[in-house]
Amino acid sequence: MAWLAITNPKMRSWVPHIVANDLIQGGGASPIATTLGMRLGPHRDHDLIGNSWVSFIVGKEKPKVAVHFPTPLPDHCVELLSMAVMRLEQSSQALTSFPTRNKQDIQTWISAALTLQQTCKDFSIPASAADGRLGPGSFGSQLAQKMDYLSQLSSNALALINRQSSATSHGFGGSKSRGGLPGWVFRRERKLLQSTVVKANAVVAKDGSGNYKTVSEAIAAASGGRFVIYVKSGVYKEKIRITKDGITLIGDGKYSTIIEGDDSVAEGNSLSGSATIAINGDGFIAKDIGFHNNAGPDRGRAVALTLASDRSVLYRCSIAGYQDTLYALILRQFYRECDISGTVDFIFGNAAAVFQNCDLILRQPGSKSSYNVILANGRTNPDQNSGFSIQSCRIRGSSGSVRSYLGRPWKPYSRAVVMQSTIDASVEPRGWIEWPGYGSSVLRTLYFAEYANEGPGAGTAGRVKWGGFHVIGAEEAVKFTVGSFIAGTSWLPSTGVTFISGLH
Repeated sequence: MAWLAITNPKMRSWVPHIVANDLIQGGGASPIATTLGMRLGPHRDHDLIGNSWVSFIVGKEKPKVAVHFPTPLPDHCVELLSMAVMRLEQSSQALTSFPTRNKQDIQTWISAALTLQQTCKDFSIPASAADGRLGPGSFGSQLAQKMDYLSQLSSNALALINRQSSATSHGFGGSKSRGGLPGWVFRRERKLLQSTVVKANAVVAKDGSGNYKTVSEAIAAASGGRFVIYVKSGVYKEKIRITKDGITLIGDGKYSTIIEGDDSVAEGNSLSGSATIAINGDGFIAKDIGFHNNAGPDRGRAVALTLASDRSVLYRCSIAGYQDTLYALILRQFYRECDISGTVDFIFGNAAAVFQNCDLILRQPGSKSSYNVILANGRTNPDQNSGFSIQSCRIRGSSGSVRSYLGRPWKPYSRAVVMQSTIDASVEPRGWIEWPGYGSSVLRTLYFAEYANEGPGAGTAGRVKWGGFHVIGAEEAVKFTVGSFIAGTSWLPSTGVTFISGLH
């Protein structure tokens, strides 16, 4: 196939100058693969943490900024960058097989890598600034330069893959079984979420009647392939981390089986570190279970669930907290018939996530906040295929909730759509609110949209007059449905979860 040359002046203005010349002169080889680098070998984690990790990732392309870290990266930043390398490696491998068939996968994985890089930068540089080290040659400034360089390379690759002239398929990029379903899906799993009888690999029960007394023990026992864990009713006070693929958690009801924590950033945790449960393994499924953070409204940011799992499903779950309840960090996610409650930015991150037939519940905020915000999307690049889509949901205030807004732009290209949903009177007539400190340019680059909503808070006459806000029609709204936005028809049927692929 022929790869796109950088000849459009508008595109040149977006492609980072540090690699544009090489790409313009590119020959027959894929410039995207060259940009990502094909040398991600078994020592990538060592090099990632060491001084040469940028040059190692990009292969022959040498960093323009030769710097060394005088201080080790924070542990959570190392984890984020390791995850980014894995997604770039996936993209490189896909580009060598069927680039057009794998296009959405590649877009998703590079988008995720960009978000992970930015997240590391966001959460590491403020710490350096707080220590007074953000001058020339400081750890903070050096880290910023390295992060910017790697982000530019990833941004360039994403721009190129999005501008391929070849036809694209939105199918799953992994191995296929009959019927076009992913190879790791077995017949038993296709009926998993529909069955009323749980056939589990492990049973967790606090009273000792199962195989394990804690969820963490059951996860540690999981081996390759789909591993189903049935968690009997009860409150499990645990801090859970899942890095394995194919984990399924099934409980006895969204408020009967609850995994509970109360950590917050205020105690010195990283944002993801505050999470009651964090999932990095792909193909995660949860049904009839709750993930709660009970830190309370006055202890600031406190995550109940961090989700960084590709093709993940949450079905009939409760996700409860206050500020920053659900960290939908990266990749393709689907939520169906879930109750999600919180106060400020309680659904945030930069996943490509569809919420369908869910209840989004606005709670009473703490004493330091005078309003609630539901959505805070962190899209930093116009080529990222990420964003939040709220479809056929119910947005409602709980007793004592205050003035509330549908969302605000966490990052310059923030994207969120609310459609075919019921919005109660707790949402202010303007609908959306600015992020403090951002200038007017962000109000033009964001994409916020509404379509066919109803209820006392759904009127659009009084909505914000920003350049990036739109009242859209069906032709535009369909782009944010399960079938189009997360290619759900290629992987959701295998889970058995109920879903609507388009508009209703």
